[in-house]
Amino acid sequence: MTVAMILGAAVWADGPSPTLRRRTLAAARLWHEGAVDAILCCGGLGRHPPAEAEVMRDILLADGVPGGAILIEDRSTTTAENIALALPILRARGEGRVIVVTDWYHAPRARMTARRMGLIVTSRSPSLRGTRPLAQARLALREIPALMAYWWRLPRA
Repeated sequence: MTVAMILGAAVWADGPSPTLRRRTLAAARLWHEGAVDAILCCGGLGRHPPAEAEVMRDILLADGVPGGAILIEDRSTTTAENIALALPILRARGEGRVIVVTDWYHAPRARMTARRMGLIVTSRSPSLRGTRPLAQARLALREIPALMAYWWRLPRA
């Protein structure tokens, strides 16, 4: 079957950022719908502990996803690291197909990165309900140079 791979987002001093919570709950929905049989939480320690992947695991458990369906990659700090450090976990399970769970503005770069690292990938983005339109626009604009930099630097599989 397929694994949902949640890409990291910030942990704030008082808990998960809204982005981290939205992404994680979108992955939980995939599990509850039966679209995936496991969820891989990707994200290391940022400005505030604990690691992003640990916070994701706690959200998933609270939403009813069993611990046996949750995989952890807790060292990465960038999109490329999220995917590169997830590869050994995926390969150990015999998985090469993933649904990357990230925001709409980040999904093109995440899909390109995963494909260049040899994965068969689609993506799912959480609802925009509760987000701020100006913040979404700013983040989308930030993705343009990031996408170009990744396209240029990442090797092709």
